[in-house]
Amino acid sequence: MRRECLTIIGTAHVSAESVEEVKDAIYEIQPDRVAIELDFARYTKIKNRMNGIEEDDTISVTKIIKENKVGLFLVTTVLSYFQSKIGDEVDVAPGSEMVGAIEAAEDLGIPIALIDRNINTTLERALNKMSFIDKIKFLYGVLVTDTDDEEIDIEDLKNPDKLDDLLEMFKDEAPGIYEVLVHERDAYLAGSLLRIPEDKVVAVVGAGHQPGINRYLDDPQSIPPLEELNKIVDKKGIPWTKIILALIPILFVVIFFLAFLNGINITYNLYQFVGISILMGFLGSILSGSKIQSAIVGGLVAPLTIIHPLLAAGWFSGLTEAKYRKVRQSDISSLAHFESFKDLWHNNIFRILLVVIGTNIAVSIATLVILPSQVFFPLFMQLFGG
Repeated sequence: MRRECLTIIGTAHVSAESVEEVKDAIYEIQPDRVAIELDFARYTKIKNRMNGIEEDDTISVTKIIKENKVGLFLVTTVLSYFQSKIGDEVDVAPGSEMVGAIEAAEDLGIPIALIDRNINTTLERALNKMSFIDKIKFLYGVLVTDTDDEEIDIEDLKNPDKLDDLLEMFKDEAPGIYEVLVHERDAYLAGSLLRIPEDKVVAVVGAGHQPGINRYLDDPQSIPPLEELNKIVDKKGIPWTKIILALIPILFVVIFFLAFLNGINITYNLYQFVGISILMGFLGSILSGSKIQSAIVGGLVAPLTIIHPLLAAGWFSGLTEAKYRKVRQSDISSLAHFESFKDLWHNNIFRILLVVIGTNIAVSIATLVILPSQVFFPLFMQLFGG
């Protein structure tokens, strides 16, 4: 690709004016290739929708739980909800400008280049860079945004000044996800454009990426290798959370063992440990709206999962719940279009994942607060308190 022959069109992803702008530019310029901000999976989904092909949208909830992808799935759902909500307000389907670009390119017989990174890779890298507080801020910020409170002028998102203000606010609220969703993708999109062999190219990207792409194209040496940007990496630095979670069950076992060796009667403490664990696993599940069977399973496995850092009680209660709550097509289609918590409460996918989260939170409270204060600290004092 020749830099001087590149035309970048910054769009608002749910804007009727953007659709027309994209089509007009492609018909007028008639480039050698049209580059669009999509990966293969999203491109295939859009093409199927354009061709009237019904996709198999079946979601394997059990697979999500077993692969520990609950957080990734929830973030994906929240982003889909937010974009759909704005799209409903302005009466434009999300991704319509990409449809317009595809239609114009196909009408002129121009090949298409998919220049975006796989969405799952992007979200996993974002989650790995976000702190727990970042995740709470992000979910809260998206879910409490009320597009009904003020008239939406989606074209303002293409105004550089207003867009910069929006992105700077986002950067302050969740710097980890901002780095991945904006800076990394700017670099990835720019790198993908440079790999296009044709000279004259029209690139259709979100307006928020246009300045960053231009900066990288002006300094190609600053673009990291695309292979590096495709890697799933954990947070940099020492994973203190994982270390602490791994040490807690070891500490529990050591205290019990030392107490036993020193002739301390630990029978009552063992009963306490098992009883509190079972009770919290049961309550966490049942208060999350689970079936009684799921709550029983969550409670029974809680003592084992507390001393085994690679297991989580919520996985077991969630998998049990999935057997009793069959996921319907309506659950899948409505997940990104809920209007109230009541809508979510009637969605079986949400209910199953809520059981997973609720059970895990309750057992975590038992592990970090109740058991240390009620069981292990008294034993510790008997051992070392004189």
